[in-house]
Amino acid sequence: MVNESRPCPEVLIQIAAVRGALDRVARIILDEHLSECVVRATKEGNIDEEIAQLKAALDRFLP
Repeated sequence: MVNESRPCPEVLIQIAAVRGALDRVARIILDEHLSECVVRATKEGNIDEEIAQLKAALDRFLP
């Protein structure tokens, strides 16, 4: 869009749409992780390791 000299507001709207879509995907992945991986780790007795990995991932993901 920038190469096509599209107006800045149009570009910003598209960026916002992409961010929104990525945020929704991230939420789905987090929900799946909590309901499957964390529950499994709890049953297997390695919840501390799973929580540490989740925190590390969130530190990289969140600003």
